[in-house]
Amino acid sequence: MRSAPTLRRAPAADRTRSPHRGDLVAVTVEAVLLAAAVVVGLVLNRRGVGLHADAAPLYATWRPHVGWGTPLAVLVALAVLGPGLRWARTAQWKPLLAAGWLAAVAWTLALALVDGWTAGLTRRLTPQAEYLHEVPGVTDIPRMLAGFTDRILDFQPDSWSTHTAGHPPGALLVFVWLDRVGLGGGAAAALCCVLVGATVVVSVPVTLRALGAADAARAVLPFLVLLPGAVWLGASADAVFTGVVAAGLALLAVRGPLAALAGGLLLGFALHLSYGFVLVGALAVTVLALRPDRRRAALVAATAGVTAVTALFVLAGFRWWEGYDRVVERYYQGWAADRPYAYWVWANLAALLLCAGPVLGPALRRAVVAARAARPAPGAVGVPRSGWPGRLVGLGPTVLLPAAAALVVAAADLSGMSKAEVERIWLPFVVWLLVAAAHLPPATRRRWLAAQALTALLVNHLLLTVS
Repeated sequence: MRSAPTLRRAPAADRTRSPHRGDLVAVTVEAVLLAAAVVVGLVLNRRGVGLHADAAPLYATWRPHVGWGTPLAVLVALAVLGPGLRWARTAQWKPLLAAGWLAAVAWTLALALVDGWTAGLTRRLTPQAEYLHEVPGVTDIPRMLAGFTDRILDFQPDSWSTHTAGHPPGALLVFVWLDRVGLGGGAAAALCCVLVGATVVVSVPVTLRALGAADAARAVLPFLVLLPGAVWLGASADAVFTGVVAAGLALLAVRGPLAALAGGLLLGFALHLSYGFVLVGALAVTVLALRPDRRRAALVAATAGVTAVTALFVLAGFRWWEGYDRVVERYYQGWAADRPYAYWVWANLAALLLCAGPVLGPALRRAVVAARAARPAPGAVGVPRSGWPGRLVGLGPTVLLPAAAALVVAAADLSGMSKAEVERIWLPFVVWLLVAAAHLPPATRRRWLAAQALTALLVNHLLLTVS
């Protein structure tokens, strides 16, 4: 009979220290980082430095206001904090997912309606820089795809608008297809973004449950519902991007090669929604490594799906790598040339905190503590001899998925291709960072969840956010 693995014991000082002191330190660091980003941003803006963000580190304008979405948002928050949090622990799985999605839709819509129906929803996607500006001109989709790369660079008669030029053609295609099926216009596009973005409340818990962390899935779900980043999910194309990526990863996690193939197809399309989603490969590999069975078959099926989508775009005339080469040049034809890397490389993290909420630091800290506690002592009896990959996978999804997301965020930040506006651009990664919230003690979760809701309400009522 195999004996249980011997784990490292925490030092005596760690065992006697208050378990909440580390959380307080993490929150203090967050507060200092955020205060520094705001103060330095104010100083740089007054000096005329080209931050191009009036409320740096957020791309927004200082404008305290309330709207008829205000009481709705408060009611949704109270419902989740009260009966919702208790119900999440005991409800049947499918009804829980359905209720979670509906609550996320209500939360996102309520936050959007703080700015009003017009400013908060119907006109969010209609400015010249947005995708809807280009939809009427796309009368021939194959022709658009074949000539897409030639129109990326700025300062030419037929240049794409800012958001269209900054992404592969899949992003524009989403809104063209909506228009083709009779859902054209700003209102339909905005509601589509909200409905798709809210599906992360289903996709992330499904992923965790499929990877053997059912309790963690229930613990994380309320934090996904009251996500402060919902301020930007309603309404932004990044909400669609977030939903597609999360669904693709969820399909990689569930059993069956057909599900993995479907996941690969979605992730292949996601690669043609945003160039930055090449980094999602780190999350995909993590999910596949955590699968309890048939990892190689799932990897082959997922790879086939990504390859098939990429091949279709290539046959249509768009080559991802050529588009990316042009996008880098276009990026520095605009505000990126002015925005100082020395500020945004750390201020981006402050914007990330406002999107993910104050729970991020304590949750990640506790995930690190959990990883250290699970590390077997050298020569421990019963420890599998599968090498470091096996021991790494043994840490589980609530450690490895946030770790992979943190690695992705670090790479995106250091690349210099994400100077500002990351509060919406990094949404597809934020929802996986919040998986670490499963490590919070159950007795503290309501308080952290309240802090999350308060963060969203403050941001949305003090600032006029733009996409």
